Amino acid sequence: MVALRIDELVGRVLGDRYRLTRPLGVGASANVYVGEDTKLRRRVAVKLLHPALAGETAFLMRFEAEARNVARLRHPNILRLYDSGRDEAGPYLVMELLEGGSLRSILDQGSLLSPGQAAAVGADTAKALAYAHRQGVVHRDIKPANLIFDDEGRVYIADFGLARALAEAALTEPTGAVVGTGRYAAPETLGGGPLDAKADVYSLALVLAEAVSGTVPLVADTPLGTLALRAGRDLTAPESAGPLSSALESAGRCQPAERVAAAEFAEALDDVGSRLPRPAPLALRTLGDSEALAGEPVDPTELPGRPVLFDMGEHGGADVASAARAGATLTAEASSHSAAGFDDSVNPPGIVEAHGDAADPFESKGQDAKRGGRTWKLAALVAAILLLLGGGGLAWAAATGKFLPASHPVPVLVGDNRAQALGAVSRLHLKLDVASSAYNSKYPSGQVVSQAPASGKIREGQTVSVVLSLGPEPVKVPAVKGDTEQAAEQALQALGLGFKLAPGATSMTVPAGEVISAAPSSGTLLPGQSVTIVASLGKPKVAVPSLSSNASFATVSAAIDAAGLSVSEISDYSTTVPKGDVISLNPSSATTLTVGDRVTVDVSLGPHDVAVPQVAGDSVGAAVQALSALGLGVAGTNGSPINSVTSTLPVAGSEVLYGSSVTLVTG
Repeated sequence: MVALRIDELVGRVLGDRYRLTRPLGVGASANVYVGEDTKLRRRVAVKLLHPALAGETAFLMRFEAEARNVARLRHPNILRLYDSGRDEAGPYLVMELLEGGSLRSILDQGSLLSPGQAAAVGADTAKALAYAHRQGVVHRDIKPANLIFDDEGRVYIADFGLARALAEAALTEPTGAVVGTGRYAAPETLGGGPLDAKADVYSLALVLAEAVSGTVPLVADTPLGTLALRAGRDLTAPESAGPLSSALESAGRCQPAERVAAAEFAEALDDVGSRLPRPAPLALRTLGDSEALAGEPVDPTELPGRPVLFDMGEHGGADVASAARAGATLTAEASSHSAAGFDDSVNPPGIVEAHGDAADPFESKGQDAKRGGRTWKLAALVAAILLLLGGGGLAWAAATGKFLPASHPVPVLVGDNRAQALGAVSRLHLKLDVASSAYNSKYPSGQVVSQAPASGKIREGQTVSVVLSLGPEPVKVPAVKGDTEQAAEQALQALGLGFKLAPGATSMTVPAGEVISAAPSSGTLLPGQSVTIVASLGKPKVAVPSLSSNASFATVSAAIDAAGLSVSEISDYSTTVPKGDVISLNPSSATTLTVGDRVTVDVSLGPHDVAVPQVAGDSVGAAVQALSALGLGVAGTNGSPINSVTSTLPVAGSEVLYGSSVTLVTG
């Protein structure tokens, strides 16, 4: 195989459009570069697949089909694929360039995610997977290197479609190899059949378990051993997962049918995240941490990322350093820190054979001779420069201060985000130190709120320390349940929170005008966010039930009680309403009352019968008084009114209606 250097393609334009400006690293299937879209004048990430893949017709057909599928995906957490094509150098993909590094780079620098951070990253990733699955696209290679971040910490999934295309390429694999990254493969991979969306969910569960613990669960000595181990055992979440454990284990079932879907996994992670404190910002490994930011002036005689061969610090000469840089070699950069994301097992950007494997460290003697020749020339160049400085040049450098690093005005970084600040100091050959983070209502999260030094001059190589904003400080939501609407609004506004009044609700226990509930009722909010209040309308209103004719007291009483009203009973005689039936209601039917109010029910005693009293022997006057006392009248007198009463009509003891008249008979 012909050996190729990754840096030899720097400057090449692919498809008459994409100029490769600097290498990022080498993966098992591709070299990755920072590129420039010469038509749109924007930076992009270019993944140039190894030339060995270009001869695989089946792979190229699948590669182009998958590229078309992925290009139509539009989701805020899926890395945008701008373009794809073929070049003499090989097939290539053109993608969105991100500055925040990958989850792999975070873990490799010794940082773990808290349960809150893992819940946030995992929920966004699961939502993106659920979206892709709805479009009929399965990733098949979810791993930390394929979860990458922008400079604000938003996660993106990279390499959609590439795993499937590589799986169908007719490449020779080592005995027992498994397509994809075996450390994160679902157990059903062992069957060799097509993988469905549930495989992505399993892989994401493993990634999140590693993110909080630093260890991938259920891993054996070989890929096949790992899959066999997983085929018979469900995932047990690590102790460090804490509240995430249930969600991880539901996504890590060995049987796909028992495993949750991506949308359910996202919902479970969101639920856990809502119950945890706001997570701290991620410890991102940006491009600027190890590489020059794009747009920085670069010496045309050196490759981006090339180190200074002789770093003399404060006592070295700038001219010596420049000359030494001209002979330096390209350093290896781990692909897990790539802004485009690629395979976990990577090689540094150096000599790679056409089929994509790293160059054999034990090269032929001819190659050793070439390398030795280059080393001799470099040594001769450096010796000549040192000899020059040893004479008059040395005295000139000392007199003019050239041994001291150059100084510059301190750049103003306040208001910049981390990537912008890093770019500003890098252009002046300064270092950036994020000393701390603090809440700040003026500057959004991630922006610089203060710096030291803030002004004056600073020499190259020195450090500018900055404090990054965490955004406005969260406010504890006050307890307003039971307060009046006015008191609740005043309490929220005093804390800088908004007040929203939802439609009121009736309540049997909370008086009208007082707060029944608030959402949220506890926890914290950012200033300006609102609490929604539900105020009481008091007890509910109800109409007095309608009275049907000849209704019994028992029937009417039950209807009133069912309406939430209380009942009281009175009785009256009635010649028209049968005894025991209801004469009337007070208040009357259809009257609106408050639940619990009283309704008086008037019940008939039937006709009021009175027995005619015995008044024989009484004077007419005395007889009239006795009849009147019983509610009876006198119709007249048969006989002399001065004589005593001898009898009555009707006769004494007869039952007559109350109010009837009786005739007196005298002797």
